[in-house]
Amino acid sequence: MAIPVLMPALSPTMTEGKLASWLVAEGDTISAGDVIAEIETDKATMEVEAVDEGVLGKIIVAAGTDNVAVNRPIAVILEEGEDAGSVDINAVAGGAPAPKTAPEPAKAEPAKAEPGPAPAAPAAAPAPAAPAASGDRVFASPLARRMAEQAGLDLGQISGTGPNGRIVKHDVEQAIAGGTGKAAPAATQAPAAAAPAAAPSLGTPPSADVPGLPEFEEIPNTSMRKVIAKRLTESKQFAPHFYLTVDCEIDALLEVRKQLNGKLDGEKVSVNDLVIKASAQALKKVPAANASWTDEAIRVFKSVDISVAVAIEGGLITPVIKGAQNKGVLDISREMKDLAGRAREGKLMPEEFQGGTFSISNLGMFGIKDFAAVINPPQGAILAVGAGEQRPVVKDGALAVATVMSCTLSVDHRVVDGAVGAEFLAAFKKLIEDPLTMLL
Repeated sequence: MAIPVLMPALSPTMTEGKLASWLVAEGDTISAGDVIAEIETDKATMEVEAVDEGVLGKIIVAAGTDNVAVNRPIAVILEEGEDAGSVDINAVAGGAPAPKTAPEPAKAEPAKAEPGPAPAAPAAAPAPAAPAASGDRVFASPLARRMAEQAGLDLGQISGTGPNGRIVKHDVEQAIAGGTGKAAPAATQAPAAAAPAAAPSLGTPPSADVPGLPEFEEIPNTSMRKVIAKRLTESKQFAPHFYLTVDCEIDALLEVRKQLNGKLDGEKVSVNDLVIKASAQALKKVPAANASWTDEAIRVFKSVDISVAVAIEGGLITPVIKGAQNKGVLDISREMKDLAGRAREGKLMPEEFQGGTFSISNLGMFGIKDFAAVINPPQGAILAVGAGEQRPVVKDGALAVATVMSCTLSVDHRVVDGAVGAEFLAAFKKLIEDPLTMLL
């Protein structure tokens, strides 16, 4: 019996990806465990292994295709004795994901027959019927619910492309852009609808096509760049940011770093490694800052897993130092070098750049004095670190010169109040200015 190859979920939160390339061709014999394709997620390119053996009878999704939904058939494997001419490839491919979404919506499908004229729509068209088949319950992510509510949309009229027909953020954005899924009141009260319509416009940037533009070159947005844009826009729209800045004198830190590097054989500890250590220790002292927001509760994490922003070609990735509160500076330094190196090569596993509880973004190496970073959702805070530079300071009533580093904490006010943010920065500053205490 022919076996469909489904688009894999390479992480718990993945709902779609780009089929970057096929490493086998139609007619090739493959075995379980053979690498057959490469999938590009928002952060890395991952290899896909075959789970069955046979002959690759048909490639359904071509290489280079964007936005391929998880569990969508991408190819068909033929077993021994089968050939492409004797197998209904479309039936095998089209029937593969049906059991996950079809049973419940099937009863309500006649009432929703009009929206599904296209042959390619069977997997998506039944999704709007799901609420009717299961009472008032609509399967949607919390973010999708909030976006739909603010945009005045009826979730029952939106097709879900997430796992098992779940409505996700992307579905609501498409409904907003296409003008579909509007709730009944919006249609009957035209004058009043004008004001609420301003809310979804936050997610729709003004047109870039304006008169008088000079000649330009268009560089297509990669999956990574699209996800970065969506996540940062989402962060600014839904997380009420506020900012706290502290100046840290780092002459003692630089001296300790110099002494440490003098004792190491071929290894170097960076200022950023010490910043990660100090942040982890400060979060251990002020656990309320190591938290994130949900509609039901504030989650205060028991482990300090620090996401560190690393610039790579075409975007940004945040590999995670997990359990940083229990690691020494040298361990952090070695792990950070390994993660950053593999991040630039696109070889990180999803669990190595997902799930952090706090972020650090350091632009000091570029000479940036200070800046305010955008929170990395769903985290509650991010620390922006500027360059250390010599500045005039007052010590014991006299003017002196010290090496000063400005650090700005961006905070989600739903999670961390001003006093908690200030308490964290005070603990961080004390550790940075007296670095021996963080080595204890």
